Amino acid sequence: MLVLITVILYFGVLLLLSQVVGRRGGNAAFFTGNRQSPWPLVAFGMIGASISGVTFIGVPGWVMSTDMTYLQMCLGFVVGYIIVAFVLLPLYYKYRLISIYTYLAHRLGSVSYKTGSSFFIISKLLGAAAKFYVVCRILQMCLADYFSVPYVVIVLCALIMIWLYTRRSGIKSLVWTDFLQTLCLLLALVLMLLKVADMLHMNFVEAMTAVWNDTHSRIFEFSDFASKQNFWKQFLSGIFIVIVMTGLDQDMMQKNLTCKDLRSAQKDMCSYGVLFVPVNFLFLALGILLMMLYQQQGMTLPERGDDLLSGIILKGTMGTACLIFFTIGVIASAFSSADSAMTALTTSFCIDILGKEKDEKTRKRVHLCMLIALVIVTLAFNAIGSGSVMDLIYTLVSYTYGPLLGLFVFGMFTKKQPCERAVPYIAIASPVICYIIDTLVWHYTGYKFGYEMLMFNGLLTFIGLHIASVSVVHRTC
Repeated sequence: MLVLITVILYFGVLLLLSQVVGRRGGNAAFFTGNRQSPWPLVAFGMIGASISGVTFIGVPGWVMSTDMTYLQMCLGFVVGYIIVAFVLLPLYYKYRLISIYTYLAHRLGSVSYKTGSSFFIISKLLGAAAKFYVVCRILQMCLADYFSVPYVVIVLCALIMIWLYTRRSGIKSLVWTDFLQTLCLLLALVLMLLKVADMLHMNFVEAMTAVWNDTHSRIFEFSDFASKQNFWKQFLSGIFIVIVMTGLDQDMMQKNLTCKDLRSAQKDMCSYGVLFVPVNFLFLALGILLMMLYQQQGMTLPERGDDLLSGIILKGTMGTACLIFFTIGVIASAFSSADSAMTALTTSFCIDILGKEKDEKTRKRVHLCMLIALVIVTLAFNAIGSGSVMDLIYTLVSYTYGPLLGLFVFGMFTKKQPCERAVPYIAIASPVICYIIDTLVWHYTGYKFGYEMLMFNGLLTFIGLHIASVSVVHRTC
């Protein structure tokens, strides 16, 4: 019952805040927040938008198999955010873009523009639904002791809640609601850390010392180049993941473009990038402390890392208060990820596909359609219900960013013009070829590509665009 009350109260606060902030709605407020967002507010809120419910649950469990080597990638993230701040943001502010894919229209033409935005829409819809599917399953488990709530009801209620507080002012409301949700998420994280430390009879300083001295506190891996945890693979992948999944992602960039000027947006991006490292350190530290608690309680560690945090809390081992903190953290991370995804999908479809930036009725209809699309895809994930299919979908989603990387790099660092008719075929062929190569290499050598496949994917797209542009130097495509 407390979980249900927590969910209702949390949504009530979000709805009230959105009503106060978004009294004067309209398309300008929905798409750009009237370009008046304070940069510290955006920077803090971006932390919650980046940490999905899957991350909130999964990162603590990664220490079981990979220790704290995820921090190597987080260090790469910092470099990536600096590149986004000083390379991509000036480009977006130069053209005063609402949708970042409009740049492709300026530089490469309308077909490249539609191709890039279409890849984003498909990728974001699949990614947002996959993350939301996992979180809704956990919410269903949290409510199982009191109510037998069908999964479809939880999905519908949660997404309708998000639709209600984003429908009027969109990104203008999200800048403030994401600030609140990030605050709730970080408070939940710290309170759970303190609770676990208390159960281990430690204060916070003693707990952090124990984490640092634990065998799972290993951060760097230099010796085994074939390992996915190798420092250079993780670090370089972190750089490109941020460039692509933040700098080339309408969802992540839309809030940054609500700042009043470029300098404010750059301060926002750099501040947020630096904060990302200590936040993820605390998630990983929580994972190590949980493993200590499992050992103290004489409990067997779960087979899946994702069950490390949720398993012990849902069993009631850590008490009712920790269950409430956990619920708040899951809801905050889920809502801050899903609400910005729904808003970005609406923005991209209205501006990039329909070309109706100022039509408020169309925007409201598209926003409702995105709600329906997220419901359908989330329920489809639930119907599939297979971890292996989830892994495949996440792989496909990450592959769709490769063509975006290739398109933007080609536009920014060359002066060539590709054959427009060839662009969609190149963008589709690149991830397909990457998947085939990954499968063959794994089959014949046992080596499995990690996130470095993203760079290879972008390179293939770039090469394809270059070849297509060479063919039209002396004739019209």
